[in-house]
Amino acid sequence: MGKIMHRSKQNLTAAYRSDGFSLIEVLVAVLVLSIGMLGVASLQATSLRHNTDASMQTRASYIASDMADRIRANSTVSAAYIGNYAAAAAGADNGSCEATTCDTAQMVLNDIAEWNTQLLGLPAGQGAITSAAGLFTITVRWDEARTNVTGTNCNPDDPADLRCLSITTQP
Repeated sequence: MGKIMHRSKQNLTAAYRSDGFSLIEVLVAVLVLSIGMLGVASLQATSLRHNTDASMQTRASYIASDMADRIRANSTVSAAYIGNYAAAAAGADNGSCEATTCDTAQMVLNDIAEWNTQLLGLPAGQGAITSAAGLFTITVRWDEARTNVTGTNCNPDDPADLRCLSITTQP
C-alpha cells in the first residue's frame, strides 16, 4: 500500500540546517535596512534644503522685480533710488502714500521704506541699486546658508559671499 521512505542521517541534518534564519542573516538584513533608512533621511534633508533655497530665490526675484516696477513708475526721479539698502534699516516712518497723495520725492522714500521691509523676508537681506548708461541694476543679496557671511562680491563659489540675484531695467 504505502511506501515508507527512509532518510539517511546525513540528509536529515542538512534538512534541519536549512530551515529558518540565522542570527547573522538577521543582523545583515537589519544593517541593510538601517543604511536604506539613513539614505531616505538624507534625501529628505537635502530636499528640504533645496526647497528653502528655491523659496528664498523666488522671494528675491519678486523683491527685485517689485523695485524695478517702482523705478519705472516713478521714472522722472529714478536717480533718487540709487543706493545700498539693508533690511536692518526697515521700519523708518516715511509716511504712507496709499491713503494720501504724495509727490515724487515722497514716493521714492515710501518705495525705499517698503523695499527695506520686503528685504526683511530674507536672511541678512540687502539691496543695491546702481545705474550706468541709462540702465538700472537692482541687486538683492541674502545669506542663503545662514552662516552670517557678509561678502558682497556675489561669487557663488566663495562661501564668504552672500547669494545674489540681479536684474537690469530701463526706467
